[in-house]
Amino acid sequence: MPGRDPQSAAAVFMVRPRAFGFNPQTAPSNAFQSATLAVGGAAPLPAAAHEAAVREFDRLAEALARAGVRITVAEDTASPRKPDAVFPNNWVSFHRDGSVVLYPMLAANRRHECREDVVHQVIERGGYRTSRTVDLRHREQQAKYLEGTGSLVLDRTYRVAYAALSPRTDGDVLGEFAQLMGYELVIFEAADSGGTPVYHTNVAMAVGSGFAVVCEEAIPRLEQRAAIAQKLRSTGHDVIAISRDQMQQYAGNLLELAPPPGRLIAMSTSAWRAFDPAQRRRLEAHGSVLTAEIPVIERLGGGGVRCMLAEIHLPEA
Repeated sequence: MPGRDPQSAAAVFMVRPRAFGFNPQTAPSNAFQSATLAVGGAAPLPAAAHEAAVREFDRLAEALARAGVRITVAEDTASPRKPDAVFPNNWVSFHRDGSVVLYPMLAANRRHECREDVVHQVIERGGYRTSRTVDLRHREQQAKYLEGTGSLVLDRTYRVAYAALSPRTDGDVLGEFAQLMGYELVIFEAADSGGTPVYHTNVAMAVGSGFAVVCEEAIPRLEQRAAIAQKLRSTGHDVIAISRDQMQQYAGNLLELAPPPGRLIAMSTSAWRAFDPAQRRRLEAHGSVLTAEIPVIERLGGGGVRCMLAEIHLPEA
């Protein structure tokens, strides 16, 4: 679309974990996260959980590369221990105008994930050009957080940022992001069936070039549901509504990418299984679907495929 940024990237940044595991610091605000791999089961041994997560990571990275996605992989460091390093989209985002945004994180042990040396690696390896760094991490001193494209679901083409308020998504930091980056905000509240706020917006909704997935059931205020639907339809999106049960299986946690062969919609196998046949047909009308089995990362980490991918929209040098 002339004069507008593309919604989807052809390249992503990923971090291969070094110490993946259940993170007790994030569990209080993440109802998707569990210390066990099965209901009523025992917690897995840390080494076994980490090894399984690395295998899941590598399979996803290989599948994306085969599909034509350009991938920059950084290696996590052994110390300090970072159980959630596999989710880099929470601490950095890369934008078409050359901006790199660094975000404030709720869990103290997640703040170690934000590594400026890794940002430089991404830029140098990919041959990208940057114009500025927007560093929002000073907000951590105020106990106000905004966890990247977990907290923000961005319509980059129309410059709309959708955000569900939670302990990890603060209204004041949203305002600062919107002002600095030139985005219109659509802010709402979302909760699971028990009334707990949905920890990240990107498990409740996703926005592609021509479609959006939204868990309307999770948005209790009808005027907020209507505002989201109106905004999405005004920007030409086919809105696919999912249930809370589908959301719990990560059906809202997907990412459209744009490798040279054509648009690709990446998600976990559990997410794809959660969609009914009619919903699958509607998604497939917007791109090829790529799925990956990541049960350990989903269960212990409480995040899906979209959470593992930080899109790179930077211009080439």
